[in-house]
Amino acid sequence: MKEYYVYILASRRNGTLYTEITENLIKRVYEHKNKLVDGFTKKYNVNILVHYEIFNSAIEAITREKRIKKWNRQWKIELIEQSNLCWKDLYADIIS
Repeated sequence: MKEYYVYILASRRNGTLYTEITENLIKRVYEHKNKLVDGFTKKYNVNILVHYEIFNSAIEAITREKRIKKWNRQWKIELIEQSNLCWKDLYADIIS
């Protein structure tokens, strides 16, 4: 069964946030960390994985991504801190 991920990257604790969807979380975060993706994350050095959610349906993931993108900043921060209070980079957890 295919999985889809909605993820949030940050430049630092309480820094710039970026929300996106992918089918391959490890590969996509690697690309952000190594500046292989031109655009917003490269320009603003946004590469710390601070939150992600897993979905079995692309439609559910896209719906969730769009919803989060419409949220105000404080709601996004609260979402991150519900499961990652210290804003730990979760990338090491997903590659091990």
